[in-house]
Amino acid sequence: MNMKKSHPKKQQIFSPGLRGRIWIDGPEGTFLGYGRIVLLERVREYGSISQAAKSMDMSYRHAWELVASMNGQAPVPLVEAATGGKGGGGARLSDDGEKAIDLFWKLHADFQTFLAEEEKILDLSKIKAKKRAKTN
Repeated sequence: MNMKKSHPKKQQIFSPGLRGRIWIDGPEGTFLGYGRIVLLERVREYGSISQAAKSMDMSYRHAWELVASMNGQAPVPLVEAATGGKGGGGARLSDDGEKAIDLFWKLHADFQTFLAEEEKILDLSKIKAKKRAKTN
């Protein structure tokens, strides 16, 4: 198993400011986004789609559908899965899967930098923070 750790869980932010999400669309809709990239990282960490799904409180079926969607939209599969058997199945990221993770986090970081710069231009620091109940 690869020893790289997956991205930590998102933390809710309650301070005023610009927020945004970024994803990459493909021919079938969403190709790569925050959750899909975390799933890829967890597959890398656990060597299993099933264990990756469990670590994210996601059903195996949903995780498998996301992996199938990414693999189907990519020029080459991002996740290579082995079928079960006596020793069980497994999954590993292809080199392109690793590249997809790196590309997405660079894009995500650039987007966060853009939002921070725009927030300074708009001078949103004057907006008062309000306490909000955390919703799940």
